Amino acid sequence: MAFSTSVDAMEMRMHWHSFQLLARPAPRSHLERRQMKAPAPVPLVATVLAFDFDGTLHDPAGQQPVPAGFFQLIQQLRRDQAMAWGINTGRSLPHLVDGFAESRFPILPDWVVAREREIYFHSPGGRWLPHDAWNRSCEQQIHGLFKRLRRLLDSIRHLVEQSTGAQWLAMDGEPAGIISRTEEEMEWIVGKLAVLTRDEPLLGWQRNSVYLRFGHRDFQKGSSLSAVARHYSLGPANCFAIGDSHNDLEMLDPRHAQMAACPGNALAEVKEHVTSSGGYVAQAVHGAGVIEALRHFFPAQSNIQ
Repeated sequence: MAFSTSVDAMEMRMHWHSFQLLARPAPRSHLERRQMKAPAPVPLVATVLAFDFDGTLHDPAGQQPVPAGFFQLIQQLRRDQAMAWGINTGRSLPHLVDGFAESRFPILPDWVVAREREIYFHSPGGRWLPHDAWNRSCEQQIHGLFKRLRRLLDSIRHLVEQSTGAQWLAMDGEPAGIISRTEEEMEWIVGKLAVLTRDEPLLGWQRNSVYLRFGHRDFQKGSSLSAVARHYSLGPANCFAIGDSHNDLEMLDPRHAQMAACPGNALAEVKEHVTSSGGYVAQAVHGAGVIEALRHFFPAQSNIQ
C-alpha cells in the first residue's frame, strides 16, 4: 500500500487491520464456507515462492484483485517444478483468509506468514497448522524485549504524541505501532526512531506507508521466509520473493531470497534495493507484475497469460 495524502481517523482504523496484533487459527468451517481448495501436497519441494499480498499480488481497485493467470501459473509451477507458494504479509491470519475469499482464490497457498512473523502451513485436512517452535520463540522473545524496553518505548510514545499528529496504537499494554497522517510525517518519525534506538539493536519495526509496527529485528518477513525454506530443507538460493513496500525489504534481501523482484508500482526505494541485489523490476503493476517476474525467473512457463 502507498499513500501520499493525509488519512482521517476512520480510514486509519480500517487500514490498521493489516497490522493487527491478534491472530488466531482460522476455523475449518471458515475456509470450507468459501469453497477454496487446498492444494495437493508437493512431495519434494525444490523452490519456495513468497508473495506480498496488499499492493503486490492483490490490487483492490482491479476488476480481478488477483489475475486468474497467476493461479494458472502457480498450478503449473507446483506440478512441473515442485514449487511451494505462500503469502508473506502484515495481515493477521483471519484477515488474510478473508482476503483470499474476497479475491476469489480458487486454491490456497501451501503456507503463509501472518503479521510478518507467524508461520502457518496448510494441511490436507483444510486447517492452518502453526509452526509451533518458531511462533512460540517469536512471541517469547518479543514479549521479553518489549518488557525490558518499556521506558524507551514510553519515551518514543511521548515524542510521537507531543511532536506529531500521529496515533500510537497499543493493545493489552504492549506497543502495537504508529499511524501517521502523511508519508512525510512517518519519514520524520522513522528518522527519530533510528536515533533513539541506536543502542538497542534488537528493537526493530515494520513500516508500510503511514503504518509502523514495532517488533524484534530477528523476526520479520525475511527471517520468516528463511524459516519456511528450512522447513522444506532449502536455502536462499531456492527462494523467490516479490514485494512492493518498506516492510518487504528484508525478504527481498539475498540472505533470504536470491531470486528477488518487485512489481512496477513498488516504491522507488524497493526498486533500487531489488536492482542493486541483481533482482528483477517488473514493468507491469500488481498481479500482472508478479506474473511477469515469475516468467523472468521461470521461463519454462512463459505461455501463461
